[in-house]
Amino acid sequence: MHHKSKVIIEVGLDENRIPEEIRWSATDAGVKDQPAEAFFLSVWNDQTKETLRLDLWTKNMKLFEMQFFTWQTIKTLAETYRRATQDDRMADTILDLADYMEEKLQLKDGPKDR
Repeated sequence: MHHKSKVIIEVGLDENRIPEEIRWSATDAGVKDQPAEAFFLSVWNDQTKETLRLDLWTKNMKLFEMQFFTWQTIKTLAETYRRATQDDRMADTILDLADYMEEKLQLKDGPKDR
């Protein structure tokens, strides 16, 4: 291995172990101790052939922010899937889901207080 890079996620918990603060850093991306309200992390385990997940959000994250975050994640997942598999048909199907969410949740104009 010629180079190592680190991504660090720090989660501050309240007395009930509920996330109230998230901060992250990424050495190669020039990100240092930046605040975040949520993250979805998926890791593929090749030995067990399963996805391991860690999804956290702060107790202060608003519903419409979570809706918008999830919608954006699905959109970017479609493009990641397309690049990794060259399967345009399925990537477009994932984008169809994102379009459906955008319409039903009225996300077109971005996250805003509701």
